[in-house]
Amino acid sequence: MTFVLIHGAGYGANCWDELIPHLDAQALAVDLPGRGTRADVELATVTLTDCADAVRADIEAKDLRDVVLVGHSFAGVTVPRVLDLMPERIRRVVLVSAVAPPDGSRVLDQIDPAVRELVEQSITGGVYHQSREGAAAMLCNDMDEATATSALDRLADDSAALLSEPVDLSGYRRGIPLTYLHLTRDQCYVEDLQQRSIALLGAEVIDLDTGHLAMVSAPAPLAAALNAIHG
Repeated sequence: MTFVLIHGAGYGANCWDELIPHLDAQALAVDLPGRGTRADVELATVTLTDCADAVRADIEAKDLRDVVLVGHSFAGVTVPRVLDLMPERIRRVVLVSAVAPPDGSRVLDQIDPAVRELVEQSITGGVYHQSREGAAAMLCNDMDEATATSALDRLADDSAALLSEPVDLSGYRRGIPLTYLHLTRDQCYVEDLQQRSIALLGAEVIDLDTGHLAMVSAPAPLAAALNAIHG
């Protein structure tokens, strides 16, 4: 069994660095196109299909099977596309405060209005660039100063097009076991939106008392939850 970790918007695979040592199985953290190991890809061109293809490529490169697919935040709209590409390799899905808006809608239309305004102000030339100040308010409310600095130092630009591309959630209907980790102190994907996603997916729910970047602020509790539900 292998944990395959898919980051959300504004980050790369290194957001999982604190978590991985606490996991009781091997883990693969994927860089989606435009950052990290795939920084050569022009961000403004990246689509959700490109994101799913990147995950598939990394899984196939290591010939991984019996995969627990872990998606954080915006990865909630990449995960179902991966499930459609390789359902036979996926054992379980775990979503960590993940975005799951109604099928065919846009992520940008489903997020909290106050957050959406900040996001729209952060888009230039097809690239979504978060300021440290805005990210600190949304992402670091449960962190001490040193942890917040570490998290903010890893911020990455993202493709604005991903926020306005219609989502396809059909992969979630394949019957692969699904658990949703509900983050009770999340100020980015706020309570009402998490509950909408949970209701839409009909997922098993586990509560964690953390903010949005649980893998940074509370890696041991998050790992304990993943280790407990991977079966």
